[in-house]
Amino acid sequence: MDLPEPGRRRPDDPRPAPGERRRGRRARGRGPLTVSSSAADAPRTPEEPPAGPDAADRHPRRHPRAKLTTTTARPEGGGRAAPGDAPAPARQWPLLTVLGLTALGLLIVGTDLFAQSFRVGALLVGAALLTGAVLRRVLPSVGMLAVRSRFTDMITYGVMGALIVLLALMVQPEPWLRIPFLEDVLHLTVS
Repeated sequence: MDLPEPGRRRPDDPRPAPGERRRGRRARGRGPLTVSSSAADAPRTPEEPPAGPDAADRHPRRHPRAKLTTTTARPEGGGRAAPGDAPAPARQWPLLTVLGLTALGLLIVGTDLFAQSFRVGALLVGAALLTGAVLRRVLPSVGMLAVRSRFTDMITYGVMGALIVLLALMVQPEPWLRIPFLEDVLHLTVS
């Protein structure tokens, strides 16, 4: 078995040589990867000026690209809501507040203790989502209540909470809130 000299590559080696970079993708195992080599792709030393007419306007890359993604970025504001040495419930109190209000609302609806329990329970579920939107806006860190960006979470929690509250107030029989144009739309669609 002959080994190549140090610094030389074997001709059947599929990996790109130093200074070469891959172009394109392998199409599901069909065909070889396209590899190109140019002076612009070659790594530069800090003393070496960049090449090209507009090179003075470009800044050298400061951070090397990640070769492999190992984690997922935490959503903005997704840090702990209490210090790390606090017990787990204290670190996630915003989420537990929203879940507790939701559970209380569902419990009231499920037990049907009084005449308007379905309405009161639904109002509590909507209020829980509205509380989540307010907490997401006001607090810098909300723990696992942060799912997406701050803006998206606020809009999602707020719109869903407002709709649930609105529907709970308008539910029949004997609605607590009457909106005439919505009644007309309902009658047009049903009849």
